[in-house]
Amino acid sequence: MEETVREKTFKSEELFFAPCATFSKATKGRARAEKPCDFRTDFQRDRDRIIYSNSFKRLKNKTQVFFAPEGDHYITRLTHTLDVSQISRSIARSLSLNEDLTEAIALGHDLGHTPFGHVGERVLNSLSCHGFLHNEQSLRVVDTIEKDGRGLNLTFEVRDGIVQHKSTGKPQTLEGVAVSLADRIAYINHDIEDAIRAGVLKDSDLPSAPVKILGKITKERINTAITDIYEQSRGKGVVRMSETVENATRELRAFMFERVYEVANKSIQERAKRLLTELFNYFSAHTDKLPAPYSALLERDGKDRAVCDYISGMTDKYAISVFENIFIPTTFSLGGIEV
Repeated sequence: MEETVREKTFKSEELFFAPCATFSKATKGRARAEKPCDFRTDFQRDRDRIIYSNSFKRLKNKTQVFFAPEGDHYITRLTHTLDVSQISRSIARSLSLNEDLTEAIALGHDLGHTPFGHVGERVLNSLSCHGFLHNEQSLRVVDTIEKDGRGLNLTFEVRDGIVQHKSTGKPQTLEGVAVSLADRIAYINHDIEDAIRAGVLKDSDLPSAPVKILGKITKERINTAITDIYEQSRGKGVVRMSETVENATRELRAFMFERVYEVANKSIQERAKRLLTELFNYFSAHTDKLPAPYSALLERDGKDRAVCDYISGMTDKYAISVFENIFIPTTFSLGGIEV
């Protein structure tokens, strides 16, 4: 019987992967068994399922830092996701890890993010009796919400990398660790670009100590981080930064929280908070108004889960539109006279 493309990929991995890599043939599999694809490994199939999911498509209209900015070059949740994918793939390739697994985790890591960025996450976390964390919601998206409640049935390794991608997480694969590091590298550096573009920061405002270590411009800082991870990790069965680069990255992150994340668009953040609070309270009191897919989740998982599922899946613009339709009076015309 002729060898399949998938089987040829398995052989290529045996030749080129480091012993500590996650081999596609050795996946722990899916919750529901499926017939293998002749052309793609399971991790490649996971990547494709995520790309074609509705949740992934909506990322293009979800905030990263600045809400509905005037300009075409600000980072959205989608462009951030692509940044994380590119950086984590560079790390995986340099260390001979499984680039397909890394890419799938990266593309899925923020599927559960709310409208209006971390403001939305904090609002839902404060209102829901279950709490709300975007990494846990990302896993819920791929397990439960996509495909009208059937989920994407992803592999264990991709699911683990998604839910464990935060800095406090503990991914069970080195590919998952690569994505976690890439996430921090991406959002710090590209959020700096956005803050400078928006006039919130100037280059000269950046703290001198981490800039001296990491670099003055974005591409230098990203290259420094990737190079450092490579030098600290090659041949050691780990994926990590040096203490020097990690501390510099943390200092830059703390600076961004102090100067940008907690202050940028402050008045808009307050309005977003009120908007999402009103939507949560409205749909909690009127669960019959939830769209059909979320009504099914309501019966299975309860009111709080279903309402959070619906609101967290909204784009910024859609959340505003739903709010206006519910709470903003509209005029109507009677005999040519506006009433």
